[in-house]
Amino acid sequence: MVHLLVQLSKYINIFLILIYTFNCFSIFRHSDNKAKQKGKYALQRWLIFMINLSCFGVLYITTMDKQIIGFYLMQLIILLAIIIMYHLLFKTASELVLNNMVMLLSIGLVILARLSINKAVRQLLFLIAGFAIALIIPLVLRKISVFRKLTWVYAAVGILSLLIVAVAGATSYGAKLSISIAGISVQPSEFVKIIFVFYIASMLYNSTDLKQLTITSGVSAVFVLILVASKDLGGALIYFFTYLVMIYVATKKLYIFAGGIGFMSLAAVLGYNLFSHVQTRFIAWKDPLSVIDNQGYQICQSLFAIGTGGWFGLGLNQGLPKKIPVVENDFIFSAISEEFGGIFALCIIMICVSCFFMIFNISMQLKDSFYKMVALGLGSVYALQVFLTIGGVTKFIPSTGVTLPLVSYGGSSLLSTMIIFGIVQGLYIMQSRTQEGVANGSKKQKENKQK
Repeated sequence: MVHLLVQLSKYINIFLILIYTFNCFSIFRHSDNKAKQKGKYALQRWLIFMINLSCFGVLYITTMDKQIIGFYLMQLIILLAIIIMYHLLFKTASELVLNNMVMLLSIGLVILARLSINKAVRQLLFLIAGFAIALIIPLVLRKISVFRKLTWVYAAVGILSLLIVAVAGATSYGAKLSISIAGISVQPSEFVKIIFVFYIASMLYNSTDLKQLTITSGVSAVFVLILVASKDLGGALIYFFTYLVMIYVATKKLYIFAGGIGFMSLAAVLGYNLFSHVQTRFIAWKDPLSVIDNQGYQICQSLFAIGTGGWFGLGLNQGLPKKIPVVENDFIFSAISEEFGGIFALCIIMICVSCFFMIFNISMQLKDSFYKMVALGLGSVYALQVFLTIGGVTKFIPSTGVTLPLVSYGGSSLLSTMIIFGIVQGLYIMQSRTQEGVANGSKKQKENKQK
């Protein structure tokens, strides 16, 4: 009976997430029909909690662990609180961004509860903190207007934070990534990447002449080189690519982007020759089966999990994801693919794509060039992180040690991503208020003319 329920649940979940994903993109076809959009958003929220209930129900009947029930109720309250509070505080918030954030958080909590209930509880605590910060950010953006003027504050704080890690950080998998504060491991580069985006946006807001671009590039190089010195090459890649996208959009000069890609390729070759852990990851990527007992073990287990899951998955709690080292972090997508199936995993990818499209759309609508660049930069950070994570676990590219935003275990990653989504929501709300003001002004002018 239990096996039957598990198998039935996996097909139901696939069906529900397919509907959810379809609505992520069909919503854009009804931009002029607010009532229809509202109905689709409500359907999405219903689908989130149906999938959530189904998954935790399966986890309980397969383990008979009462901790699962307690955790389900706790995370249900938190996820509901996120939706309710956003609707109460911000009437003009982006419902698609909100729904996608909650959906990804829900999937992350489900798979973490399946892998380690203790880590899932810890993740939930970080989620509460991230939620509190994300709620404040739109209010701060609306009330404070000095962000574009803090150019060198961003540079100083960002560089100093990365230097502290480079000097005193703990080494993990060949790279200095984190420092310990009050017994809690913090990865500053996750937060500095947001500061980095604000720095570049502030510089480009002031000017895009040759002198300004040279200074911007020089300071950005300092950020990247410190990360390289810390051997955090995945982080360095995210920073450099984000810089490249923002510079290209600001200048519209293709040769700058092409030159940056060429420089990135050269840097990859140098990184391979200089760092042994990069060579290890490259060997594991090139032919993992030949070194399956050593460097290739992790990626092989990841590919085995994805292949075993097939299109429909083995069912929740039916696979062997714990055979994959650090599965809760960098390789959580493999665990999802194994137990939820390839169709479900592809839907997760499309939801992430939907998030990027929405952020990009918000960026294009913003009239303020500073905030436009901020939104574009944050969208680039998010998109590249998703690409590096999924590309690494599927052997499309060498593994870079990057987590899947909102899904993977990790307090720093979760908090920084929720801050990014909070900023995006704040920018969307600002733009919505501006549009409402313009519309009301036009309406008054029309009424005055009629009088």
